[in-house]
Amino acid sequence: MRTRFDPSLARDQDSPSGVNERPSEQLLGQYIPLLYHHNMLQDADRVKAFRDAIDLVVQPGMHCVELGGGTGILSSFAARQGARVTCVERNPELVSCGRRFVQLNNLDEQIHVVQADASSFVPDTPADVVICEMLHVGLLREKQAQVIDAFKRNHMRAYGERLPVFLPEASILMVQPVEQTFCFFGYEAPIPVFQAPQLDHPDTRELTALHPYASIAYDEVIPRGFDVREPLDVIRPGRVNALRFVTQNVIAVDVPGQRAITWPNQCLVLPIESAFDVVADQSVQTSFRYTCGDSVERLADAIRCEHAGSGGTVRTAGAHIAD
Repeated sequence: MRTRFDPSLARDQDSPSGVNERPSEQLLGQYIPLLYHHNMLQDADRVKAFRDAIDLVVQPGMHCVELGGGTGILSSFAARQGARVTCVERNPELVSCGRRFVQLNNLDEQIHVVQADASSFVPDTPADVVICEMLHVGLLREKQAQVIDAFKRNHMRAYGERLPVFLPEASILMVQPVEQTFCFFGYEAPIPVFQAPQLDHPDTRELTALHPYASIAYDEVIPRGFDVREPLDVIRPGRVNALRFVTQNVIAVDVPGQRAITWPNQCLVLPIESAFDVVADQSVQTSFRYTCGDSVERLADAIRCEHAGSGGTVRTAGAHIAD
């Protein structure tokens, strides 16, 4: 396996926003409009997974900190478990809404909504549990890795080496070449596609098994970027015209119950510039390179695929997608 962390991919180790970001990179992880939170509140898989994990981990009297609290729903689960909760949110609109919703739910004595940048926030007392759901497939777009890294440094400077429990505990990042249908009512349009978090899609044909290229434990050192170069074995014939990225998040592990509480992000399918045919037992040399928080466009531009066919090596590059 030739997947490695490349430190040079981190543009700014201390800043969650980095430098030279495209316009599309400046919104997510910083200011997500309130309208988008309606979808998150309705996402039963996401909300239930975090609620189950919080019910498992959070105990009465604990101090729980939520980073990027949004509307405060995850903070509410911790409060209902008897914790004192600090809900940190940078967006002024969401701070106002969060405070109003907390009061509406009669939780204002337990939840303190703080307007602050989560990457520089230091709680007034040590945190027992930290909730941070700035998760996007592949750790793209949002600033999960940067914010948790910064919080750990700040917390250790203030309170010593003991770290809180992080929810989620881990993320597993995976990739596979696929044959994707990009035909819409007879019109071919190879564009990035988000899919429901399941592998069986009628418009997607898996050509290799899923390949895990990173396993991230949030209480350990978090890589800031990925440099992946891997031959992936073809399991069925088809036409490689895209890569699918899959992210499974382990919110918490219930050791006595012998189960993991998980929540997958939406799958992301990215077209490549030139498709090519493969047969079983061939391999597709797949490579890409990106930094946590990068845009989908940056990852798409970095994708390279090749295989050895009868006519020699065929190389294809990621589609160039305008901002």
